[in-house]
Amino acid sequence: MKIPFFSRKDFFSEEEKKQIVGAIGTAEQQTSGEIRVYVESRCRFVDPIDRAAEVFALLKMDKTAGHNAVLIYLAVKDRQLAVFGDQGIHDKVGEIFWQKEVLHMLSHFQKDHYADAIVQVIMDIGQALKQHFPYDRQTDVNELPDDIVFGR
Repeated sequence: MKIPFFSRKDFFSEEEKKQIVGAIGTAEQQTSGEIRVYVESRCRFVDPIDRAAEVFALLKMDKTAGHNAVLIYLAVKDRQLAVFGDQGIHDKVGEIFWQKEVLHMLSHFQKDHYADAIVQVIMDIGQALKQHFPYDRQTDVNELPDDIVFGR
């Protein structure tokens, strides 16, 4: 899907970065699932889902124990985005869930609320992960970093 905004060198302010990373941490405290955000300038593929799948593998998100990792992908100059979930969570929530999350982001983006959009989608994904992959204090390990990854 297309993102209705133009790129900036520093897409998120430092405060917005903290909000996003904080939202990831909060969401992951309730689930064994993992959430990552990846931002780059250009999407190398026509379909951002294909690029998200490639980034997902590059970040080793496909190696989580429950196959319950989710990537929020943004290509700011190309105005594209995708939400990509591993097979474990995808089987639970289905394609319509991901499409709704993309539409939620787009509605916020149209109002220039980029960080708010990402935070809200992280919280929505966190709730879905919590429902299907609840947190277990005895066995849970943070398998992936919570930071935002900035690509080329």
